[in-house]
Amino acid sequence: MPAGPTSVQISFEELGQPLADCTFVVLDLETTGGPPSGAGITEIGAVKVRGGQVLGEFQTLVRPASPIPAFVQVLTGITNGMVASSPSTREVLPSFLEFAGFDRGAVLVAHNAPYDVSFLKAACELTGRPWPGPRVVDTVALARQLVDRDEAPNRKLGTLARLFGTSTTPDHRALHDARATVDVLHALLGRVGSRGVHTYEDLRAFTATTVSPARRAKKHLAVGLPSAPGVYQFRDGSGRVLYVGTSVDVQRRVRSYFTASETRARMTEMVRAATTVVPVVCETPLEARVRELRLIAEHSPPYNRRSKQPEKVTWVKLTAEHWPRLSLVKQVRDDARDGAEYLGPFRSAATAELAVAALHEVHPLRQCTRKIPKAPRADGQGACVLAEIGRCGAPCLGAERGGQDAASYGEVVEAVRRSLRADAALALERGRERLRALAEQQRYEEAASARDRLEAFLTAADRAQRRDPLARSPEIVAARRGAPTPGWPTGGWEVVLIRYGRLAGTCLTPRGADPLPHIEALRATGEVVPAPGPGRPGLLVEETDVLLGWLEQPGVRLVSVQDPDVAPWACPVRGAGWARSRLTAAPVTSPA
Repeated sequence: MPAGPTSVQISFEELGQPLADCTFVVLDLETTGGPPSGAGITEIGAVKVRGGQVLGEFQTLVRPASPIPAFVQVLTGITNGMVASSPSTREVLPSFLEFAGFDRGAVLVAHNAPYDVSFLKAACELTGRPWPGPRVVDTVALARQLVDRDEAPNRKLGTLARLFGTSTTPDHRALHDARATVDVLHALLGRVGSRGVHTYEDLRAFTATTVSPARRAKKHLAVGLPSAPGVYQFRDGSGRVLYVGTSVDVQRRVRSYFTASETRARMTEMVRAATTVVPVVCETPLEARVRELRLIAEHSPPYNRRSKQPEKVTWVKLTAEHWPRLSLVKQVRDDARDGAEYLGPFRSAATAELAVAALHEVHPLRQCTRKIPKAPRADGQGACVLAEIGRCGAPCLGAERGGQDAASYGEVVEAVRRSLRADAALALERGRERLRALAEQQRYEEAASARDRLEAFLTAADRAQRRDPLARSPEIVAARRGAPTPGWPTGGWEVVLIRYGRLAGTCLTPRGADPLPHIEALRATGEVVPAPGPGRPGLLVEETDVLLGWLEQPGVRLVSVQDPDVAPWACPVRGAGWARSRLTAAPVTSPA
């Protein structure tokens, strides 16, 4: 019989070196800023780690061959006087290489490793020592593949240190920066482990990923796009919108999708399907953000994760029944005209449930879903089980059996309405009493959960109470001097026209020009926005929140508010924001 296929068991050496067994020498150099050949190292800092444990540290100032320029002294804090009596590169290099142990298999790690390696190579050449040729890991290259632009605007060490919360803040001193790079390295290795990278060989293959020829060929999609701020849409061959984004420079941002700096898997897939890019030039950052929201809501692009399907939200409704109760609904209906109250929207049904639970804890509303007649039966028949066990205000039992009559229950409902609309003092007072009672009983976990529920309600109510004046105002004109975002042309004033919580127009006035004629022109040509009904779409809510955030920024001035008596631009004095600030000022903790 012919011999079958032979199975060969590979050795442990062929599996690669586990990252946990690698000795990493995390290095940072401070220099004079000149070329590597000038022997311009002024400080060496290094940390040796293995398996997450620090094995040792190395730090020394180095006397360079040339003076340190003044601007470098200001940047690093290392002066010519500090290094005057320090050892030279020739004296320092042997002790550093012995500490590093590159000849014993240690891996060199640095942030922008080619820069540090070039100086070490030049130092070895200057002193006549052979370059040990260590294995190298560049945390900049690794971060480009693992950190999305949504998380960090760039891959600088300081930015990554803030993102990952490093224990040491980088400050352009070698050892401090090396310590920060250690934490960044460990955070990145934690992320890369979820992608099946467990050995140094896996890591080298992962970081060696290059842009495919097919993806690089798509660079022609950026040709002719405006180098101006605005919104861009990737579309496929049938014209379907695949992805919507915004940038201060549309052409530069779109071009980045065809380079190695874009490492998100879904973006790679999106670029593969895209055939055109449609730009929308915008006059201000606010306009770009709003247009992006509207386009995402309109087209629901498959590769956008945020702001899609704004109608898929949850509202808390105080029903308009004879015995009102709280319920979770997916949209605001016309029955709001009959007295129903709505709180929201909530992006998460779980958060909406927390708010409902908080209201039930401070207001004795019924929690059953059973339809209750206007008056309870004289024999008490038909009472719900929840009422019998005291889970609600028990209006169905009648006052003679310990329940609430219509008048007293109406007072409860009115108190809930006040909490939702303008006065959260009662909810705060009763919530605090409950927290104190739980804390006195040393039920601290329950107190913390109750506090989270109350804060969920106050946060949503605060947002709704701040949003309401803007959504009801027929017209608001506001302005801010200058354009705050780099990339947008700087003008005299950034003017915004808002009608019923929707952006109706915006413009930048020329520097030094009288803004009033431009404002009047904007009002005359702005979008006509009808007064929204109770069932206003979810998009309007998210757009209104963006506009509200702009209005609440420092330096924004109100130019005019139409019908301030009908829709005053004000928030309630004892509203949910006031209550929330007092709740967060008093944390519930166990005694020391």
